[in-house]
Amino acid sequence: MKQKIPPLYEGTVTKYVFVESYKTTPDDLAARAYEVSEKVMIKETCFGLQITGEEDEVERAIAHIREADPSHIFVKDRGFPPGDPRRCRANLGSARPGYFGHEFEMGMVKWISKGIEVVSSADQASPLPLTPSTSTPEVKQFLDLHKLKQIIDAEVP
Repeated sequence: MKQKIPPLYEGTVTKYVFVESYKTTPDDLAARAYEVSEKVMIKETCFGLQITGEEDEVERAIAHIREADPSHIFVKDRGFPPGDPRRCRANLGSARPGYFGHEFEMGMVKWISKGIEVVSSADQASPLPLTPSTSTPEVKQFLDLHKLKQIIDAEVP
């Protein structure tokens, strides 16, 4: 019978903290996380941070981090703990399969940030429109085919 190996960090959670901001960097996030972290592991990455620890400690660190730039910081659960041989790139020999998902998501978060900023700055007394503006879109006028032929014929000697 195959012996079951206990998880490396039993009883912990790992969260990714993504940042897409012109004023906040992963280094800034790491500094803020270290201010309040007691029993969490913090790893700075190209997209933000990876934080592992007891759930309440991780959530406390994330709450503090998000205060820095709430419209541009996003959090996501990690399915496997750091160093897990089933997913660790050191064992797989290349980028983790999830990396490509992160790369795709980072291309979209700037639009989500923009939406959050619009909603956050909206006058709370007036509701946001649920549909696009009802003004009539401008209709482009195309050159008539017969007029085009006249122009071409006039230019040809």
